[in-house]
Amino acid sequence: MASVTSENMDSSDSSSLVSASEVGSSRSWFSWCPTSEKLLELAEARILKHLKTRYEKKFVHTVQGHNIWTLKFNPTAADRVPMVMVHGFGGGAGLWVLSLDHLSKDRSVYAFDLLGFGRSSRPQFSTDAEVAEKEFVDSIESWRKEQGLEKFILLGHSLGGFLSCSYAIQHPERVKHLILVDPWGFPEKPAEDDLKRQIPGWIKVLGAVLSPFNPLASLRAAGPWGPSLVQRFRPDFQRKYSSLINDDDTIVNYIYHCNAQTPSGETAFKHLSIPYGWAKFPMINRIGKLDKRIPITFVHGARSWVENESAYSVKHLRQDNYVDVQVIKGAGHHVYADRYEDFNKVVDKVFELVDTAQEDPVLLESSV
Repeated sequence: MASVTSENMDSSDSSSLVSASEVGSSRSWFSWCPTSEKLLELAEARILKHLKTRYEKKFVHTVQGHNIWTLKFNPTAADRVPMVMVHGFGGGAGLWVLSLDHLSKDRSVYAFDLLGFGRSSRPQFSTDAEVAEKEFVDSIESWRKEQGLEKFILLGHSLGGFLSCSYAIQHPERVKHLILVDPWGFPEKPAEDDLKRQIPGWIKVLGAVLSPFNPLASLRAAGPWGPSLVQRFRPDFQRKYSSLINDDDTIVNYIYHCNAQTPSGETAFKHLSIPYGWAKFPMINRIGKLDKRIPITFVHGARSWVENESAYSVKHLRQDNYVDVQVIKGAGHHVYADRYEDFNKVVDKVFELVDTAQEDPVLLESSV
C-alpha cells in the first residue's frame, strides 16, 4: 500500500513513517547537527514551490518494509510512456527542479529519493558490494510494483545511472529507453602505473587518512557549522539554479539536510566503491548482459570529472543497437543543472524516439 499525501502538501505525520530503529540510529546525529526530517521536508518544499506543473507526493511502502519518497508530475497523462528519474549520490528528487516542468508537459514523470537518501528510509545496507547493489535494485523494483508501472523511460544521474543500468539488466522488460546522465561506476580502475601518474601524491595521502570514513563525514562532524561548510565549498550549486530560485540558500539548505542525517545510502556507496572513486564491480564489464533491444542514450558534461570514454566503448560493444552519446558543452557533472535547456533537448529527443517506436517499432531499428 502507498501512503498518499494530499496533492502539493506534505504529510503532517511523515515522521511516523520512519521505523523506530531508524529514528534511534539517527538521534545522535540530530543532537549535534542542526537537521531533522521536518527540516528536510521544509527544505524540499522551498524548492518545489517554484514548479507550475500539477504533481502528487507520497511515501511508497516497499515489500522490504521501507518507504520511498516519491513525486509524480502530470499524473493524468496516461497516454504516453512515463519517465522515472533517479538522482545521484548525495542528492534527492528536488534537484531535478529545473527540468520537471518542461519534461512533464506531455507525459507523467516520476522522481523519487533513492533508498538511503533524501526523505526515503535509511536502513542499514549490506557491507557486501554485490548484495548492497541488489538491495538498491530490489527497492526500485518493489517501488515500481507499488506504482503499477509496466514500462517506462529510465533516467539516472551519477550513482543513479549506475543503479539504473543495473536495474535495466535485471528487469529489461520494464525499460523502454535507458538514459545515463554522467553515470558513475562504468570504467575499470586504471593500472597501478597509470594511477600513480593520474593522482597527485597529496591526494593519495588524504585518501589513505579518510578511507575509514564516509565521503561526507566531515559535513556531519562540523555539527552546527555544517550548513556554512556547504555554502563555503559548494557555492556553485546555488548559482546553477539561479534562473529559477533567486536566493542564496534554498539549494544549499536542501543539499545540507539531505546529507546531514543518518548516512545510510552514503555508507552503501562506500561499499560499492574502491579508493579514488572507481566502482568495485565496474558496469563496463556487465553492460553486455543488458538486453540488446533496450536503446541507450548517454548524456555527459564536457567539463565533468566523469570520463566519457566508457560511453563510446559501450557504443562500440553494441554496434548493432541504438546507443547515442551526447556531450554537452560547458556542463560539468551536474549536466541537468549546468545546461538544463540543452539537457532537456536531449531528453526530448528520447521522448520522440520512444513515441515513434510505440507507433512503428521498425523506425527505431532503422535509426540505429
